[in-house]
Amino acid sequence: MENILLLTSVLIMLELFEAFMQRASTLYEVMEKLYGWYSKSIFFFFLIHPAFYFILFVIIATDSLNIYMILILTLKVFDIFYKIELIKKIFIQKNIPHDLAVMLEWKIPSWFFLLGIGLYPLLLFYALSY
Repeated sequence: MENILLLTSVLIMLELFEAFMQRASTLYEVMEKLYGWYSKSIFFFFLIHPAFYFILFVIIATDSLNIYMILILTLKVFDIFYKIELIKKIFIQKNIPHDLAVMLEWKIPSWFFLLGIGLYPLLLFYALSY
């Protein structure tokens, strides 16, 4: 039980780090921050997503790959690659559809960045308790 709480606590800290690194008032500002890391190196971009690597570590270390772990991993992969695709559309191709341009200017509430902290640790706790 202590290991479950320890691993969940570490994931919470990593999610807080990611939320802090990506926090901004609009989606465009979030993408701008991420593009700053992406433009330096794709490896820096991946390094600011440490929770993804931690989940991979937990899967290997605990040898548990159940539906909850698969769900966490799937959401993390889609999140990272969706961000990469948005970066390519906005900053590299500079081909922004009108609908996306409108979405980029929407204000993001500050609690939105804490959704990962509420979702992923809970799923990890279930995955390790299952």
